[in-house]
Amino acid sequence: MPAVSSRGRGRRTINEINMVPFIDVMLVLLIIFMVTAPLITPSVIDLPSVGKAAKQPDQIVDIVIGKDEALELKLKDDSRPVSLPELAKAVRQAQAGQTNSAVVISADRSVKYEVVVKVMDTLQRAGVQRVGLSVQLAN
Repeated sequence: MPAVSSRGRGRRTINEINMVPFIDVMLVLLIIFMVTAPLITPSVIDLPSVGKAAKQPDQIVDIVIGKDEALELKLKDDSRPVSLPELAKAVRQAQAGQTNSAVVISADRSVKYEVVVKVMDTLQRAGVQRVGLSVQLAN
């Protein structure tokens, strides 16, 4: 409700907002931020880089997801189609005897992300340790 002032003959309302409480709150917040800012220690985030791997894998198992969402397992020069339910077993057989083996998933651009996540989930549930995604840079 606007304040009413009576000066002279008539009464008229004051249509101004009282800025004093707003300024008080802002000054209190400024003081709080000025006091707490020096107390916050900056965190150091160690992001991985491409050449940072300690040891290159002995063997790379490639899983290629085609446009029709068909899976293909590639191991060196050998390539064979595989279905999602038998993928974990096929990867385990390909990794037999290799302690330092990596699995790389590469998918066509038109494949839904959900399919890639299902493949990654299947490998994770099977206990595959090193799973990576293949990225091709556009020219």
